[in-house]
Amino acid sequence: MAYHTIDILIPLGPGDIKIEVDGVKGSLCTDITKSLEEALGGNVTSRKEKPEYFEAEETVRDTVKMGV
Repeated sequence: MAYHTIDILIPLGPGDIKIEVDGVKGSLCTDITKSLEEALGGNVTSRKEKPEYFEAEETVRDTVKMGV
């Protein structure tokens, strides 16, 4: 099973909150952080994509086996 991590960096004083995602390829990271961004006010001032953002997304397949 693949896992990803989300780090939320909140400054002690005034400043920008930063959200970092690891373990995800492609643009899926923006889907993962969307609800966090909205909960924090939805005002995204900038994005910095990591090299993994430009790699092919990994698809997750669930397998269900039914037998007699």
